[in-house]
Amino acid sequence: MRIPSDKMILGTLSAYLCIGLLQINVWANDQGKPDPSPPNILLIYVDDLGYGDTGPYGNTIVETPNLDILSKHGMTFTQAYAPAPLCSPSRAALLTGKDVARVRFEFVTKYPEDEFTWDDPKWLDKFKGLSLVPPPYTLNLPLKEITLAEALKSQGYRTGLVGKWHVAAHHGFYKGWSLTHGPKQQGFDFTAETFGAHPYAKVGGERVPDGGYPVDELTEKSIEFINEAHGSPFFLMSSFYFVHTPLKKNIPWLYKKYKGKYPSGTREEVIHYAVNISLMDHYVGRILKALERTGKSKNTIVIFTSDNGGHPEIADNGPFRGSKWNLYEGGIRVPMIMSWPAHIQEGSVCDQIVSQLDFMPTFMDLTASGKKSKDWDGVSLMPLLTGKGSYKTSRPLSWHFPYYHPEGEEFFKSPSGIGTGDGFVSQTKPHSAWREGDFKLIYFYEDDRAELYNLKDDPSESNEIGSERPQIKKGLLKNLQRHLSQVHARIPKRKER
Repeated sequence: MRIPSDKMILGTLSAYLCIGLLQINVWANDQGKPDPSPPNILLIYVDDLGYGDTGPYGNTIVETPNLDILSKHGMTFTQAYAPAPLCSPSRAALLTGKDVARVRFEFVTKYPEDEFTWDDPKWLDKFKGLSLVPPPYTLNLPLKEITLAEALKSQGYRTGLVGKWHVAAHHGFYKGWSLTHGPKQQGFDFTAETFGAHPYAKVGGERVPDGGYPVDELTEKSIEFINEAHGSPFFLMSSFYFVHTPLKKNIPWLYKKYKGKYPSGTREEVIHYAVNISLMDHYVGRILKALERTGKSKNTIVIFTSDNGGHPEIADNGPFRGSKWNLYEGGIRVPMIMSWPAHIQEGSVCDQIVSQLDFMPTFMDLTASGKKSKDWDGVSLMPLLTGKGSYKTSRPLSWHFPYYHPEGEEFFKSPSGIGTGDGFVSQTKPHSAWREGDFKLIYFYEDDRAELYNLKDDPSESNEIGSERPQIKKGLLKNLQRHLSQVHARIPKRKER
């Protein structure tokens, strides 16, 4: 169910504007003295969670007590962005600090037999009836790319990844880890390939008793890593499959609870989706409790966020237009909460533009490594987190999605318009986007068309203003095209007639 926009955290409810108190660091006394040693880093990366799906972002139906607590003790971001509107490219960009055009990983990975070239007849055949040919799939994150794990490992961190990898060709089964391009080959010491309690596992179909939750191996392996972490700082990426479809449907007590909270006539899938959000929140809480129980929470920075916007049929993407699979705000603006005792102001809200691309430079600053790279497309968030230093509030962001979705015949069966809260999967055509300050431009390759929006005045992107602000439109399009050229982006090709 969509929550009214006045209940969303969109800046008007900000109790604490993170940029407004950059020179004030008054909270250290309230939370104890900061630990001078490099902090542990816990990144909880969930799948397909909509901006408005949880309590910290205004949802009044779905109960997320553990995220509520994390938000209460940390910083909640209102303008956080995923690097892409779908799973694999967001992960590739997050892991490398490079946007998807630079790292050339713009779509979900496939099976090894789905390797094509631009002019492969089988590849061209996929786009019958369409005017453009997208770039061939990228199947594997190149081993030459330096990941977060490798960068942190070089600074003495023990590294772990549990759950979803999804930046290499499926091996053995759908989303199965590659033996040559898996997390072990990309800097992770501790790994656990598991779907956990998610229906992808095709196990654990038994019903749980009232008030109970299924055991989630992904959560338990994360806890195991935390319990065994001694002597050196750690980086753990708990990469959830929740709340991606298919949905878990064998929790009758939770289903009954939410069925009673939603209005009569609400679709069953929406109710089951609420159940799955509750499961996710429960598992997040177990991991956070493990930090507390082991005494590691005081010197651990916790980041909770999603890889892209929510599924249009079931998720609440807040007041935003679009959803997973497109570059309107609903597809790329995501929930993000950070907590770090004695450093981050408790209960704070940050309205600044931030990106998951910022994790690499931020983590390098956390370790005081001094490492920087001209190929990183993010900036350090340390000024926002600690109140020390300055943050470039006008920093630009870019996105690149040179594909059609859905693939195959389903594309032609899908509606062509993308609106707000549609409740169905729409056609997505190859497009790129550029945000600079309050303005955002979306460029569509098929008809060489650009749309311009003022997100401050129009966060739902319902009022296209290109004709009213032609110079801004021209400037942003020029900046987007310059960036795509500089990173050698793969641009969809027009078919020869």
